[in-house]
Order: sequence, then structure tokens, then C-alpha cells
Amino acid sequence: MEILAVRGALPPHQHTQARITEAFQQVIARGQLDERVMQRFHANAGVDQRFLVLPIERYGELEDFGQANDLFIEHATALGAQALEDALKAADLTPTDVDQIICATVTGLAIPSLEARIASVVGLRPDVRRVPLVGLGCVAGAAGVARLHDYLLGHPDHVAVLVTVELCSLTVQRDDVSVPNLVASGLFGDGAAAVVATGSGRGGPASPRGQVEVLDSRSRLYPDSERTMGFDVSHRGLRIVLDAEVPTIVGRYIRDDVERFLADHGLTLDDVGFWVCHPGGPKVIDAVRDALGLDDHAVALTRESLARIGNLSSASVLHVLADTLRERPPEPGSHGLLMAMGPGFCSELVLLRATEHADQTEPSA
Repeated sequence: MEILAVRGALPPHQHTQARITEAFQQVIARGQLDERVMQRFHANAGVDQRFLVLPIERYGELEDFGQANDLFIEHATALGAQALEDALKAADLTPTDVDQIICATVTGLAIPSLEARIASVVGLRPDVRRVPLVGLGCVAGAAGVARLHDYLLGHPDHVAVLVTVELCSLTVQRDDVSVPNLVASGLFGDGAAAVVATGSGRGGPASPRGQVEVLDSRSRLYPDSERTMGFDVSHRGLRIVLDAEVPTIVGRYIRDDVERFLADHGLTLDDVGFWVCHPGGPKVIDAVRDALGLDDHAVALTRESLARIGNLSSASVLHVLADTLRERPPEPGSHGLLMAMGPGFCSELVLLRATEHADQTEPSA
């Protein structure tokens, strides 16, 4: 499977972290929270600015889950459609070329699911195959790429797309002054991303070609970790579950997982030329770096993405992939590893290789 294009889409309301902190102090617990507590959590998030789907003053007006979810459906459909249209254009393909669409989200509920709504907006064929991925959270960007690969192995002449959309700001709980909610309110942002991929049997010499190909993937579900990360669903909406032990779990398992995966392909850590890591947060990035024995340069684009747009849950690792292809095009033939962690608690590893015909540079995501 070759990845033909990766594109990100961000909502229009851009704010510094300081501005968001100021505004959310009046939203969470209606201003009854000690301002210094939220300021400390937000300052330590590694985020300089974020993009929000609503004007910042609107968040104080959200009263219930139904209202927030209606806004999610409206804006997630539009933002996901934008990302997919941009990715198809970059791949020199049309909506009618798409045979399968996978759509991942964890920050809202939609029935019909988002990919059906996006298909209607973009103009995908009536016979397009639809696969919604709900509940995977931060790992879904990597898992979605892996599922594209699975599908295209069986349908090598097809085109498949992945769309991830997360509007994390709509899940912030106004009555929750717990540490997980305060951390989440300073870490997560809103955004979408899309990947266009094709199987090995499609087209001839004139067909669009990609910069990287997917060789294999591996999933790992960790024991006794269901309460590490996720959402509790209440009458007020999606209440964040976020255990402080996430970096510890990552540090405990990730090196062995990666080494075993690479060994099955005759590779070692030294054979990986580029790393595409999900920006889970400063401590998670540090845990990945230290566990794998990487230098700061290897995770620099991950850290820069966190600072520039925050953690976009499933969409984040795809933004990092787009940044990698644009800013540091990998050397043809070199191997890379795309990786993310999420609710379960789990990880997804995707082995990449830069294509020998990679002669184009991805424009800005």
C-alpha cells in the first residue's frame, strides 16, 4: 500500500494557550476554580496555541451533551470533508475514485456515522464501502492507517481513504474540577486529517505515486489497563478518564513491542530512519524517546506539533506524518515507524518505507 497524500484541516478560531486558559477559567466550575491550579496544568502541557471549533466565548453557553453533540456533528462533518477534499486533490484523484472510506472519531456520536455524512458532502460513490472507527481515541490515526493497509492487501487495485476528526473542546466538562479534566482542557485541540492510499495493483506508470508505503502493522492491548484512558459517558457528556501512569506504561512496554515488531522484518532500532510519533503530551513524548533510546531530533516534529496545535487525539499523528513528508522527506528506501497509543490501553505500530520514486515534497498540511 502506498500513501498518496496526507492533509490536515484546522478550524478557524486560533488562540494562544494563555487566552484559552483565561477563558476556560470562567467555564470550568463557573469561575470557582483556583486560577493558579489551571494555569499550572496548562503551562505544563507543552502547548503554545490551539485551534477551536467554536468562538471562545461560546463555550460558556454550552448547557448539555445534546447541544454539544449537535455542534459536533455539524462541524465534524464540515472539517472532515475539507480534509478529505484537500487530500484527494493533492493525490490528483476525484471523490468517485474512492472505493473505501474509514472514519475515526471519539469526541462525539453520530448515527448515521460521520463517514456517511462526509461521503454525501464530498460526493463519494453510492457503493463506497464505509467503516466507522469509534472509541479508539488517540491511537486511531495509526490504527486507521493499519486498517487501510489490511483492506488494500485484499483489494490491491482500489483507492481507500482515512478521515479522522476530533473536536476535543466540545468534551470539556464544566462541572468537573478533577485533575484529568484540567489536564485535558489544556492539552487537547480540535482538528481533522485525511489519508489517501492505493494498493499495489492500481494503475500504470502515469498513476499517482506516494512518498511512503506501508509494509506491515501490529496492535498491542496492554493488560489491566481499561481505566488508563478514555471517556465515561454521563448525562452531561463525555467525561475524560486519564491516568497519570500513562507515561509509565509507555516506558514499560514500548521498546519491547517495537523491537519484536522490527525483528520480524529483519530490522533493529538503528535501521529506523524516521519516527512519526503521536504527541500525547510532554511526558509521553519523553517516555517514548527515552524507552527507545532516541535523541531529541527524532521526536522534534512531534513536540513541535504539540506546541503548534495541541493534541488532536486521532488526527495528531497524521499531522505529524504530513509534517514529516513536507519538512523532512525521508531518504528513498529508508524505513520509518508510525506509532500511537490510546484507550484500551493499547498501541499501534505501522512500519513504513520511503518509496524509491519519491521525488515530490508534500505542501503544507
